Amino acid sequence: MARGNQRDLARAKNLKKQQEANKKKETGDPAKRMETHAEIMRQKQAASDARKAAEALTGKK
Repeated sequence: MARGNQRDLARAKNLKKQQEANKKKETGDPAKRMETHAEIMRQKQAASDARKAAEALTGKK
């Protein structure tokens, strides 16, 4: 057998790649998912606005 453990390593690598691909797939209702993402972005924006306002009051950049 000339390949040694290359076949086993390739299988393990492919399995890991498949698992990563499955993690990235989003499931569920698209409208609900979009609303959830929008709410997260609103929270981030509010935090950013608050930080900018605090910096403006203290005069820091």
